[in-house]
Amino acid sequence: MTEALPSHARVVVVGGGIAGCSVAYHLARLGWTDVVLLERRDISCGTTWHAAGLVGQLRATQNLTRLARYGADLYERLEAETGQATGFRRPGSVSLARTPERMVELRRAASMARSFGVEVEPITPAEAGRRWPLIRTEDLVGAVWLPRDGRTNPIDTTRALAKGAQMAGARIIEDTTVTGVLRRHGAVAGVRTARGDIACEVLVNCAGMWAREVGRMAGVAVPLHASEHFYVVTEPIAGVTADLPVLRDTDGYIYVREEVGGLLMGGFEPVAKPWGMAGIPEDFAFSLIAEDWDHFQVLMEQAIVRIPALETAPIRRHVNGPESFTPDGRYLLGEAPGCRGFFVAAGFNSIGIASGAGAGKAVAEWIVGGEPPMDLWDVDIRRVAPFQAGPRYLRDRTVEMVGLAYAMHWPFRQPETARGVRRSVLHDRLAARGACFGVVMGWERANWYATGGREPRYVYSYGRQNWFPCAAEEHRAVREAVGLFDQSSFAKFQLQGPDALRVLQRLCANDVDVPADRIVYTQMLNRHGGIEADLTVTRLAEDAFLIVTAAAAATRDADWIRRHVDGASAALTDVTSAYAVLGLMGPHSRALLGRLTDADLSNDAFPFLTSREIAVGYAPVRAQRITYVGELGWELHVPTECAPAVYDAVVEAGEPFGLRHAGYHAMDSLRIEKAYRAWGHDLGSEDTPLEAGLGFCVRFDKPGEFLGRAALLAQRAKPLARRLVVFTLEDPEPLVYHDEPIWRDGALVGRITSGAYGHTVGRAVGLGYVAHPDGVTDGWIAGGRWELEIACERVPARASLAPPYDPKSLRVRG
Repeated sequence: MTEALPSHARVVVVGGGIAGCSVAYHLARLGWTDVVLLERRDISCGTTWHAAGLVGQLRATQNLTRLARYGADLYERLEAETGQATGFRRPGSVSLARTPERMVELRRAASMARSFGVEVEPITPAEAGRRWPLIRTEDLVGAVWLPRDGRTNPIDTTRALAKGAQMAGARIIEDTTVTGVLRRHGAVAGVRTARGDIACEVLVNCAGMWAREVGRMAGVAVPLHASEHFYVVTEPIAGVTADLPVLRDTDGYIYVREEVGGLLMGGFEPVAKPWGMAGIPEDFAFSLIAEDWDHFQVLMEQAIVRIPALETAPIRRHVNGPESFTPDGRYLLGEAPGCRGFFVAAGFNSIGIASGAGAGKAVAEWIVGGEPPMDLWDVDIRRVAPFQAGPRYLRDRTVEMVGLAYAMHWPFRQPETARGVRRSVLHDRLAARGACFGVVMGWERANWYATGGREPRYVYSYGRQNWFPCAAEEHRAVREAVGLFDQSSFAKFQLQGPDALRVLQRLCANDVDVPADRIVYTQMLNRHGGIEADLTVTRLAEDAFLIVTAAAAATRDADWIRRHVDGASAALTDVTSAYAVLGLMGPHSRALLGRLTDADLSNDAFPFLTSREIAVGYAPVRAQRITYVGELGWELHVPTECAPAVYDAVVEAGEPFGLRHAGYHAMDSLRIEKAYRAWGHDLGSEDTPLEAGLGFCVRFDKPGEFLGRAALLAQRAKPLARRLVVFTLEDPEPLVYHDEPIWRDGALVGRITSGAYGHTVGRAVGLGYVAHPDGVTDGWIAGGRWELEIACERVPARASLAPPYDPKSLRVRG
């Protein structure tokens, strides 16, 4: 008999898969026992039950790796805690490389794993064959061995979490479908089911492939789409033992593990089959999709290449079950923008078993603590835009995203599907100039311009890619003459109202109570002093401010500001589409701009961090004297309808000054030489301005209290045990990207957060945090022997707190 519904619960969890049961388990363990989990049919019946059960530890970032490692540790002890068997064990895993480039990728991943504290070892093909005797090895270049990777039984593990949640006081109610979400005053108020309503303060959407539908009930965009996912299970095979490691042959798109003496083999084919476009059947529970051997053929052929015994092994079972995939291959976690109390843990891209336990823990701690327990930006639902929940966009992107799980993870790799959603009004003009576009938050942005007969398309590698010389020329033009950037993708907001200043003074670490037409570079902090936003604020009038931030942070920053308006008389308006932005940067920028305006652009009349309304050609333009490339320059905010004419005028006037179009790759190399920080890489919610070298942006003495001030005061009272340092390689050949371990005198002390090749300094430059319990002082930095580990090899580097280019910023202010 189905359990009666309560009229109220503090938290309602929707969905009884691995994520939902983990959320309920961790909430109850934290003392929040007034928790009800609603499952439409039976626990684990949607996607969880047919998962392959792989529990890998290494993920794309340090904190996601921490969560995955926690999950493995939890699964290891869950049976003893609950009495419910899980089937978890740690046979380790072997990842193979068929090509030199794949081996570079594995070696880079191994270096990253070391910086994350994961045990890892690059091994030879012969050693891979010793650990996995059934594989062919003659075509392999090498492999990587992770001895602590595991596997588990998905159904039993989910039941163990559910039992643990119930033992701690949570309630689990099956056969209850959520049909609606109740909202009041912009927050969750309850859920509606066919059996009645439940009032609640918090709802957690763990509905798996139904999560997008549950999101729509609350007006929340949850962009994920189901795809068919295939594996086969063989009858027992001679030589297969229970302790066989998990095998990943990603060049062949496949994974393999032992299953009752036989092999379970599945994979991520390059061209996937989205599923459920017409809706998911109501009776879909412990259900599968029809077999498709033709589609599965590419995986089977590659598996036979690697494991010849599979050619004659009898197939016991063919599984085709749906899995949820997101547009960027990362899962969705956290409190949704626009609906307080609505949390999401969904879209796990076929790593739900490995990540579900840690994700549930993180969401539970977020709910209880009122803030994320760590920097979770990589999976934060605030990274997405509403358009990404569109069904056609999701279907088209899912065709590609499944295969990208095992494709080469090239630096700067761009998706090929669902493109062209958001285009600058200058897009076609830039394309005619040879622009090769990347995509951020749906924006098509010129990353580089093809010259010298090159095609404007990427040829990827871990070395110098085909665009490298083009970006070098763009870089030099900005340093020596003048470059033109299309920065229209900037997110632009206006905060207006009688309380606008009060709101910003509370949110910003810097003092924004400045005269009109002044620009303030500032961070917005959380109560721990961590950086929640990195942006500029321009005062337009006594009660009006222009806020400019990165495109990728648009949803997050807007949500952060709106949450803290908190009844004040101030309104935030997104004006991004109203203005194109042209970045005119370089020592000749003043002379060029002077040809197009009567405004006085001299240093006395128009100093750094000044904003003015000027006429450029026939158009009204807000010219912002600011830079992200370390040179004299202006960002020109132009009404969208006027932008083509202004662009044409700039290009025509620019020829005598050596004007060159420049893209975001050049911008990245220019900013890295100046050690300009990038939010989401060098700055995040666990990094303070003092640690990041941005203490000059903090005004402790401004009137009133700003969020995070108390934490920063406590931090500055003692030596900083962690600081962002600039590293310049001694060798001009290697390239630095991110997450390379940092070694000082043979001891691991940190990792790189972002890097690029500095074309002016002639070698790679990286930014990275280092730690020392007695304080990261100038003397400690100067007194060390520094190395960066790149693909398991250590490369000597110079360390400094100052940038290698123009450390006194004389060129910026000139």
